[in-house]
Amino acid sequence: MSANKIRHIAHFDLDSFFVSVEIRNNPSLKGKPVLVGGYERGVVAACSYEARKFGIHSAMPMKKAMQLCPQAIITNASRDQYSKYSRWVTDIIASKVPLFEKASIDEFYIDLTGMDKFFGVSKYARELRAHIIRETGLPISCGLSTARFISKMATNEAKPNGFLEIPPGKEIEFLWPLGVEKINGVGKQTEQQLKTFGIYTIEDIAKTPPELMERIAGKWGESLWHKAHGRGSADITTDWEQKSMSHENTFDTDYTDLEFLNKELVRLTEKTAFSLREDEKMTGCVTVKIRYADFETTTCQETIDYTALDDALIAKVKSLFSKNWQKGRPVRLLGVRFSHMIPISTQMSLFDNKVEKLNLYKAVDEIKERFGSKLVTKAVVTKPKPADPG
Repeated sequence: MSANKIRHIAHFDLDSFFVSVEIRNNPSLKGKPVLVGGYERGVVAACSYEARKFGIHSAMPMKKAMQLCPQAIITNASRDQYSKYSRWVTDIIASKVPLFEKASIDEFYIDLTGMDKFFGVSKYARELRAHIIRETGLPISCGLSTARFISKMATNEAKPNGFLEIPPGKEIEFLWPLGVEKINGVGKQTEQQLKTFGIYTIEDIAKTPPELMERIAGKWGESLWHKAHGRGSADITTDWEQKSMSHENTFDTDYTDLEFLNKELVRLTEKTAFSLREDEKMTGCVTVKIRYADFETTTCQETIDYTALDDALIAKVKSLFSKNWQKGRPVRLLGVRFSHMIPISTQMSLFDNKVEKLNLYKAVDEIKERFGSKLVTKAVVTKPKPADPG
């Protein structure tokens, strides 16, 4: 592709995804302040636009949210279906476009470059959005431009359930009036830092010398300056589904002992989950590999709700092994692989104690990195001490 060829990148984002799934399955919730998450000590994983009017936002303690809006409805009845609906939208997009990237459970980048010759890029993006809404019943917003970050910002401006196109050559016209906080990745701290120097809009960034921007915002200052001039990546990662993480072990001796095999499955799962979290990813597909003493090899896999939690992954790995191992047949090798990976979603980990679990696992990961993986292991993989005689 020539360097000066205009790229057409669409960004699709399912609006208030968890809430939308709940409303689709229970239409009586439509138009009401809905909070998705856990009760009691839980936090808000997602909230409807009606709830946001009361100042409620995701990650807010549920108790505080209910103080702000006592009439809010708390639900997570469809929590086991979020991954299913995400895959449904993914399958629709995969059937309609040649190049796309699943950036999270509810977010997609699509490269429509070249399709203008046949369909008209804007028309095709609009029709795809309408098709997803029609098929799934879920609202979805879309931004279309020449760069990823501009398309994402356009999507944010189009919400809820809208479409916004920034035609080639109109990038600066769209960007400059917006506040600096509208740039993806600019948090409260960076926003305040920029405003301290009198930089309030994206136009202000563009008109600030890049050297000064670097002094104000460090290495990111140059990137912000380029973005303010409408320059950004249009690259789409298309191999996200093929990427995987795996660990396997070939034994010195063939084993039929179920207790030993289960311990090894736990060890391999923990090791692979450690790599998963280290890369800030969740997996949506688990594969178990079994090689027998005669070298016959079988693999069994299953799609799962996206997760990075050891307990959920261990349970699935053990279940797969239990269903597929030919009992009593000696095993020479075991392997565990995670695929269909997407970035860790904060929302996905905000249910009940999942955020606490994820933080706990990450804390254990840090200990393992500092002191070695053998220091911290689950009880199931440690050998019991012999009974004290007498």
